[in-house]
Amino acid sequence: MVNGVKVDGVSKIYKGEGVETHALLNVTAEFQQGEFVSVVGSSGSGKSTLLSVIGTLDRPTGGNILFESKDVTEFSQREMADFRFENIGFIFQQFHLIPTMTALENVMAPLFSRKVPYDKKQRAKELLESIGLGDKLHSLPSQLSGGQQQRVAIARALVHEPKWLLADEPTGNLDTETGELIFHIIKSLNQEKGCGVIFVTHDSELAEKADRIIEMKDGRILSDRMVGAL
Repeated sequence: MVNGVKVDGVSKIYKGEGVETHALLNVTAEFQQGEFVSVVGSSGSGKSTLLSVIGTLDRPTGGNILFESKDVTEFSQREMADFRFENIGFIFQQFHLIPTMTALENVMAPLFSRKVPYDKKQRAKELLESIGLGDKLHSLPSQLSGGQQQRVAIARALVHEPKWLLADEPTGNLDTETGELIFHIIKSLNQEKGCGVIFVTHDSELAEKADRIIEMKDGRILSDRMVGAL
């Protein structure tokens, strides 16, 4: 039984105009529930592709991805969509907020087509209040700073209480101080809610504040170490 996520011999090849791009090459790694893992590496190293296949946004070309021993690579598109809703929250470098919706409506958006056993509006309101945006519920994205927009995106990623939070360069478009604030919000949520976090970043200082660091290069894992370990 895998208590978390296991990436087992995963490869990903993109084909276009007769050219093959090997984004992942036989990658194997495990992520334990509740763990905070940073993934680092230069552009093109495979970091974002790894996050994409773990999050079932893309299928690997080869290998398997197991969530608590369930092989999600065998799921249909519908099964993958249901699995993502039940298990995974995403945060990206681009905030991807809907410009015509308020902060509250943006956080509620993933729930609009779902039946859930709680009040959607109340859940979204409580999340925004918990990350310091209780006074911005009815603000449009254009009325918010970059850091505030990213906090809205974090609340949206958490509104369905996922087991895993996958963050792809969430501080990349922010200044250093705001980026550190966003990181600490995610770290606090990891500690308080017990959700596992896989955090892709170029920022080596932030990466060192995780429990563990995986370094990638040319589609492979170059190193995998606990923070503080040599």
